[in-house]
Amino acid sequence: MEMLEAFVRQQPNDSFAHYGLALEYATAGRNDDALALFQKLLGFNPNYTAAYYHAGVLLGKLGRVEEARALFERGIEVASRNGDFHTKSELEQALHDLSS
Repeated sequence: MEMLEAFVRQQPNDSFAHYGLALEYATAGRNDDALALFQKLLGFNPNYTAAYYHAGVLLGKLGRVEEARALFERGIEVASRNGDFHTKSELEQALHDLSS
């Protein structure tokens, strides 16, 4: 995790580094840090569709269902526009599961 944190500081616009570190934070239970990093990532790269999925799942686990729903819906729009049908399908399933 420390290596990823250093890399994010050195490469503040590296999408994959932000994504990887956010996942590490989520795994470590650092949910606020993970969500902040996902938000930062989507701020400078709104086309990084996997971040919508993982951030939405984390929000759902935290009981923030409306925020998760909104993120999944936005991710579905982005994935559709970009032709990323695999991630679109995952986002649609996650949205369905959230509504169940």
